[in-house]
Amino acid sequence: MNNVMTIGGHRAVIQYDPEIKLFRGEFVGLNGGADFYADSIQGLEQEGETSLRVFLRTCEQDGVDPIRHYSGKFQVRVPEEVHAKAVETAAAKGISLNQFVLEAIEAAE
Repeated sequence: MNNVMTIGGHRAVIQYDPEIKLFRGEFVGLNGGADFYADSIQGLEQEGETSLRVFLRTCEQDGVDPIRHYSGKFQVRVPEEVHAKAVETAAAKGISLNQFVLEAIEAAE
């Protein structure tokens, strides 16, 4: 996936911030904020490792699970026409709307 780095077994989304002329990394899937900045890939890796280490140590000290757990359910609002087309497409494929959306998400990974 583009703009994603794995640091210490955890994934971080990377974006460029033109105002400060640095790359910003933000870990996803953690139970709190852990971000970092650098001007190079090597810098992102180093700063990411430091940010992650501090975050995990703080969670351990506070007795907090560092990993965000998901229910597997979410609600999506789309225009009526998109909803109708998705239902029709799923039916034409012989699958449920839920399975159709799951396959679309998996294809986007």
